[in-house]
Amino acid sequence: MKRPYRTLIITLCIGLVCLVSTASVAATMPPQQPPAPVSPPPEDNLARTGFDHFYNLDYERAIRDFENDLRGHPDDTFAINHLLTARLFHELYGMGVLDTSYYSNNSFLSQPHRKPDPKEQQQIKQLINSALKLEDDRLEHDSKDVNTLYARGVTRGLRATYTALVERSWFAALRSALGARRDHQRVLELAPAYTDAKMVVGIHNYVVGSLPWGVKVAVAVVGIGGNKKKGIEYLYDVANCSACQASADAKVVLGLFLRREGRYPEALEIMRSLAQRYPRNVLFALEEPNILRTIGKNQEAEASYRRIFEAGRQGRFNGHYELAAYSLGEMLRAQKDYQGAADAYNLVETVRGPDPEVQQRANLAAGELYDLMKKRDLALKKYQTVIAENSATQPAEVARKHIKQAYHAD
Repeated sequence: MKRPYRTLIITLCIGLVCLVSTASVAATMPPQQPPAPVSPPPEDNLARTGFDHFYNLDYERAIRDFENDLRGHPDDTFAINHLLTARLFHELYGMGVLDTSYYSNNSFLSQPHRKPDPKEQQQIKQLINSALKLEDDRLEHDSKDVNTLYARGVTRGLRATYTALVERSWFAALRSALGARRDHQRVLELAPAYTDAKMVVGIHNYVVGSLPWGVKVAVAVVGIGGNKKKGIEYLYDVANCSACQASADAKVVLGLFLRREGRYPEALEIMRSLAQRYPRNVLFALEEPNILRTIGKNQEAEASYRRIFEAGRQGRFNGHYELAAYSLGEMLRAQKDYQGAADAYNLVETVRGPDPEVQQRANLAAGELYDLMKKRDLALKKYQTVIAENSATQPAEVARKHIKQAYHAD
């Protein structure tokens, strides 16, 4: 049974991780006895501005807004979840794991990333524990409190994301993920019109429904079922729901899943709508050229990468816009335009304060291309730069090998 469970854990983790949180929730105290609720309580001003900052990758301002909101509602699990969401995804962004290209296949599990900040880890754990305690206490008093069931499902989903990507504890993440699904399924049983709850249920239906037949049979024995078509339908329900607070999150998940399904025009339309709504989010903007590149529209993709990089130079994005240059280099390298690719990689060094991992990978790649073009002196300079940037990384180890023996394509 170990192999089926490992496959399930891997695919569930893919479903849990996107550009944003697994669910946006409201920031007001839920009423004690909500009359047939159809959505989380309405957001207040601090929550609205906090999430606007959040989706535009301005995590520090989002955290400040959510902290202020929580001070005004100290016993509100929705407000706790807001702050938890912002702190968690700020940390994940700093670790370099919010680029959806990592999740187009399962290789992200073995890719090394920067270690999390221990202080941030402690704060995230404290927020998780505080939210769960309040939620469990309220549900012990009233097991049919739909808003609290929904909030606990969000907390469990965030705990699953944290446990999987920060602590790399796959079975613990699986338990939390399944708990989130059970909570939101119960919400839909009690209040079928509570559309926001369809997102987590939709994620799990798609993920489990995507497993190989033999694995699905194995996990069904322990009550884990799924339907890929139903999962995507649920996600579309949330994405197209103008009153749903999880609409943006559902679009992010859909963009990832549709891309994995090869439904590129749909994924492109969804990601373009997100980029238009949140124009300072460079990760949303990058999805357009990433998808265009995947479907072979390389000229359009190149033009888009260059537009994003130039917009970043002009200060129009939050986040590491040098990803546009690095991605352009990767595309041109695949086309064997070695000089063009090297020039693109070198653009990363022109950015003020670039992501250190991206910069190191770009320098290594440029060095390899110089070797392929028989420009050994330039290649050696690049390899030495890679080592000087951080000698303890995998790119540095590769650079040391290339210094001893020139890189050559397989």
